[in-house]
Amino acid sequence: MKVPLLDLQAQYAPIKGQIMKAIEEVVNSAHFINGPQVKQLEEAVCKYTGAAAAVGVSSGTDALLCGLMTLGVGAGDEVITTPYTFFATAGCIARTGAKPVFVDIELDTYNIDATKIEAAITPRTKAIMPVHLFGQMADMDAIMAIAKKHNLAVIEDAAQSIGSKYKGRQCGTIGTMGCFSFFPSKNLGTLGDGGMMVTMDAAFGEKLAVFRNHGSKPKYYHKWVGGNFRLDTIHAAALLVKLPLLENWSAMRRANAAQYDKHFAGFAPVKTPVIRGYNTTIFNQYVIRVPRRNELQEFLKKNEIGTEVYYPVSMHLQECFKDLGHKKGDFPNAETAQDNTLALPIYSELSSDQIAFVAAKVKEFLG
Repeated sequence: MKVPLLDLQAQYAPIKGQIMKAIEEVVNSAHFINGPQVKQLEEAVCKYTGAAAAVGVSSGTDALLCGLMTLGVGAGDEVITTPYTFFATAGCIARTGAKPVFVDIELDTYNIDATKIEAAITPRTKAIMPVHLFGQMADMDAIMAIAKKHNLAVIEDAAQSIGSKYKGRQCGTIGTMGCFSFFPSKNLGTLGDGGMMVTMDAAFGEKLAVFRNHGSKPKYYHKWVGGNFRLDTIHAAALLVKLPLLENWSAMRRANAAQYDKHFAGFAPVKTPVIRGYNTTIFNQYVIRVPRRNELQEFLKKNEIGTEVYYPVSMHLQECFKDLGHKKGDFPNAETAQDNTLALPIYSELSSDQIAFVAAKVKEFLG
């Protein structure tokens, strides 16, 4: 049995007609930049998340970068974040001239350990950037309490987590702002790169929209230096087709995760995902922690099962950040995760037979 890590064709097939119609409408209008579908998508995301403002951008990475720029983060500033994340998190901080300051993760959820954040704050700290990793939100109450105490902005890196909830509150709407990615592999993916910034502060949302467009308002008049971070109309059109399906897709992923959990119950070599009782996850990834991870991955590959390592090298050990002076052992939980975690197929269209096959092969190797 062949089980890919992700099957976008299976998602695309039932909605092909709607997607193609949406693309055709954009092409026929020739309104490729800032077309009406962009505004429609922003309004739809506001309604879905409860945010006061939503601003479409060119990628999840640019959402982070634009947010940092709009907040005035720059040279001499520090932003606290996690070392166990996709590169864009720390990379965008560095691109502003600021310094990424890392705090270790919780080993069970893989999210930033909020109890360790305050010790990392200095007079130069400007913001905290928690990552809601793999579809589960970080401990936002604790993070917001620290931010309020020290007058810090909070940028939620929600690239993997649109639709997830923390104590009933939608991802991206608790901090100063939230940043979504619409990369094709995400639960809500477009036809290429795309992203969105959301905020509960309508005035700040207007400022984000100005920074998205070269800092220009009105046209050709620039109060700030922004960037070309616009979301293409064609991507917005595709996302308008997909957004109404997101809740069901995420529920299907949760059901698939429950099946994996059942197959692995009582099997000690596999540490299954831990979801906090107050969280609703969307399972952008289903990540297990196992011994002999690399060998297991190779075994599964030979059995035509797709997997991925998220992430093999933590940020503090990346060559480009060597000037920060970190060494192996500085963030032990992140290093344990990088060396032992493996993502299994979890996409919505996965069948029960496929899930059973993947679980059986994992147990066969480790048993």
